[in-house]
Amino acid sequence: MRRRASLVLLALAVFLTALSPLLRWYAFPRLAKVPAGQYQEVVMEARPATLLDYGSLRAEKVERLTIVQTLKGNVEEAERIERDTGRDVVVWDTLSHVQGPDGAMVSQIPERYIFDAHTQDPVHAPGEMVDGTPVRREGIAFKWPFLTEKRDYTYFDAQTRTSAPIHYRGVRTFHGLDVYYFEQTVPWTKVPFPRKMPIPGIDASTLEKATGTTRWYTTKRMFWVDPVTGAPVNGEEIHREELRGGTLLGGRDKVTAFAGHVKMRPDYVDHTVALVKSQRLPVLLLTSYLPWGLPVLGGGLLALALFLEARARRPRAPAAPSAPEPRPSDPESAPA
Repeated sequence: MRRRASLVLLALAVFLTALSPLLRWYAFPRLAKVPAGQYQEVVMEARPATLLDYGSLRAEKVERLTIVQTLKGNVEEAERIERDTGRDVVVWDTLSHVQGPDGAMVSQIPERYIFDAHTQDPVHAPGEMVDGTPVRREGIAFKWPFLTEKRDYTYFDAQTRTSAPIHYRGVRTFHGLDVYYFEQTVPWTKVPFPRKMPIPGIDASTLEKATGTTRWYTTKRMFWVDPVTGAPVNGEEIHREELRGGTLLGGRDKVTAFAGHVKMRPDYVDHTVALVKSQRLPVLLLTSYLPWGLPVLGGGLLALALFLEARARRPRAPAAPSAPEPRPSDPESAPA
């Protein structure tokens, strides 16, 4: 019975030890994916801000500027691109809607971002665009890879339509999570006018040609990223835009179009942190808890199997000899 139990334990130990690398290197890349149909909304604010009044073309101080970012997974497009590329693909249709303190629209910039569901590497396919203009992204955008590393990454900037390093600056604690802090500064760069602008009768696509006025932009971008899921739990930008030169400014060299420190609204920070915390456990199970725990458990079962096998093979101590039974006396030989 002991030998049968030791064989069962030995088989379990081998199975658990073999299962460990399979979970990490086979199951993890296939199970840890960004869902294709994800929907998310984030509200960011700059309090206070400087904003251009397009009626007077004068920069004014305002109490608040709001940016509503919506992200919607396009399942149909993802399935179509998957058939063409043979990869697990996610298609995000996003919209950045900027509105002033009175709720009036300042600008809207739509984007389509196509990327690998597991690695977050960009996947180039028809439809990839920023504000209706086709682009070819390099590097990440919106989300870091699962198991983010302590290193710089290449990050795509939608305003300039270019990619540049975003630098790792160390570990921080944010709302009880140990996160990686990343920072990127985009220098002053000439950028296109948004196609939707609050100027009646103005075609943004021909505004620069018609007036000679150009739009310039710079920002300092900051992200606090959960290294397990690769999801940012907080994001901020110190953002500035200017209009420069041309007849639109009435002889002035430049005017501030927008300036402010943009931060996630506190209720959206709390929601994002709670969501990320709930998503950490499945990733940790596949990459840490089970791959390390199963070999330890297998080693314990192996030790128990060897112990039972040794007990089964141990020779038993010989039984003590029993005392001989007394023989009956011979009556003929008994003394008279």
